[in-house]
Amino acid sequence: MRDTAVALLGWRRWVPWSGRATGADGALMVAIGVVIALGFVMRMIRPFLIASNPVLLEFLSGGLAEIGAAAAFARIGEVPLWLVVVAGSVGIMKFDWLTWWAGRRWGPGLIGYFTTRENADRLTERGRHLNPWLLRLAVLAAPLPGVPGVVMTMLAGWTGMRLRTFLVLDALGAFGTTALVAGLGYALGQGAVDVVLLIERQAVWVTLGLIAVTVAVPMVKRAVRRLAESRAVRAS
Repeated sequence: MRDTAVALLGWRRWVPWSGRATGADGALMVAIGVVIALGFVMRMIRPFLIASNPVLLEFLSGGLAEIGAAAAFARIGEVPLWLVVVAGSVGIMKFDWLTWWAGRRWGPGLIGYFTTRENADRLTERGRHLNPWLLRLAVLAAPLPGVPGVVMTMLAGWTGMRLRTFLVLDALGAFGTTALVAGLGYALGQGAVDVVLLIERQAVWVTLGLIAVTVAVPMVKRAVRRLAESRAVRAS
């Protein structure tokens, strides 16, 4: 019934799985939807918590601005610095297992949004032979400002990294990033945090750029191939 409804509504080409949807597919889609909704809620309540309870806010949102604000509170003795680091680390990584899971279940399907099925299969095969140390470094670097973290965590699941390994590396990366931002905010003040936040904002453009290139390359190749075929037909 569920797959019939998807087909009738024309959603089949928009879902990342192929064939019949399983309960795990549905649960993962619902979980991702909840996380997205939570992000919108965080935007609404952020002004009310950032000055009154930044530690709670950094735990809920995992944002670098919230970590910097909490570190400023720690500097004046309102909260212990270790609590700022712990709450920020958990806040950064708490939903990363979902993107790992999405990459694990839907890797080729997600890539298929941006390229042809043949290219998706080829990229999937290449991804499975990537150097494991490069993958581990990518997961460690995922929470850093300027790095497209969602892509890195999804890549870990897609290429078959074990969940236990991923969680350990993800925790280390989240702790390192939180310690960096909190330490700068505590020692150097808001100016240093602003620099980190500026770099973080560029990560959005890096991610969009990667998606744009991934979409554009197959489209250009198809256009060139069709043009060549058209010229060959005319020549004959």
